[in-house]
Amino acid sequence: MESEESALAQAGEFGFIARLTERLDQGAGVRLGPGDDAAVVAAPDRNVVASTDMLVEGRHFRRDWSTGLDVGHKAAAANLADIAAMGGKGTALLVGLCVPDDMPMGWAEDLADGLTAEAARVGASVVGGDTVAGPVLTVAVTALGDLQGREAVTRAGAKPGDVLAVAGRLGWSAAGTTILSRGFRSPGALVNAHRRPEVPYPAGPVGAVLGATAMIDVSDGLLADLGHIAGQSGVAIDVDRSSVEIPTQMRDAGQALGVDPYEWVLTGGEDHALVATFPPDVLLGPDWTVIGRVDSGSGVTVDGLPYQGQLGWDHGRA
Repeated sequence: MESEESALAQAGEFGFIARLTERLDQGAGVRLGPGDDAAVVAAPDRNVVASTDMLVEGRHFRRDWSTGLDVGHKAAAANLADIAAMGGKGTALLVGLCVPDDMPMGWAEDLADGLTAEAARVGASVVGGDTVAGPVLTVAVTALGDLQGREAVTRAGAKPGDVLAVAGRLGWSAAGTTILSRGFRSPGALVNAHRRPEVPYPAGPVGAVLGATAMIDVSDGLLADLGHIAGQSGVAIDVDRSSVEIPTQMRDAGQALGVDPYEWVLTGGEDHALVATFPPDVLLGPDWTVIGRVDSGSGVTVDGLPYQGQLGWDHGRA
C-alpha cells in the first residue's frame, strides 16, 4: 500500500512535477509542452481566448465524495466550459496546485489523469503549471482556446425579441450535492453529475455559427448567470419554467429529500450547461432547447415574476 506521506514530501518538488507531467499527453497544437520556463501553443486564429478558475477543497469538492480522477475532470471542465461559452474550442490548460500534507502521490496522479482525460474531450492538452505546499488542496486552472476565425460571443449582445436557449443539463450537480450532503450516494446519475459535469462543449462553437447574440456557461446557477447577460446586455430575460425538463430521477430525489427540483434547476450551478440568446428566426437544431425570451427592461424573471429566493451560488458568502 502506498505511503500516506505528502506527495511533495515523498517525491520532492521536481520529482512530483516529473511524476505528473509524464502522464500528460500532448496534442498536435502543442509546439512545446511541460519542462521549460513556459509552454508554446499554436494560435491559428491569432486570437487566444483565456479563462481561469479555482477549485478549493471543502468549498468546491470533498475528497470523501470525489476521487482525484473526479476532481481532475471537474477542474478541467469548469475552465473549458468558459472557452465554449465564448464560442471557442479549448486548446490548452495550465494547472496550479496547492498540495497539503495529507495528499498522497497516487491521488495527485489520478488528478493529473482526470485533467488529461477531460481536456482530451475537446482536443486540448495540459501543457504546464506550478506546485506549492499549503494547508488547503487547491486546483487553479487556466484554459486557452481558439475562436477558429469567429468573433467571440460575449454576454453583452442579447437583444429584445431574442429567444433564450440552453444546451446541456440543469440542476443535476446541485441535486447530487444535496444528496451527498444528506449522507446518501444514490441516485448515481445525480451524484456523479456533482463529481464530473458533462459539458456540451460542441454546442458553444455551434451556437456561435448559428448566430448566438450572447452566451454564458451555468457555473453559479441559471438565474444568477442569466443576470450577467441581462445586466451586460441591458435587457430583461424571462425563463419559462415549463420549458425546463425535470428528469424522473431528479423529481423522485426532490420528493424524497423535501426539495423542489426547480430550485436545483433554476439556482444550482456547476453543471456548466450553456445558455445563449438567439435571434427569433434562427433554426437551432438538436443541441439547443428554447426556455425563455429576451425583452426590454432589466433583470431576470421566471414566468414573468421575480424569483423568490437566492438566485444561485455567491462566492462571497461563507
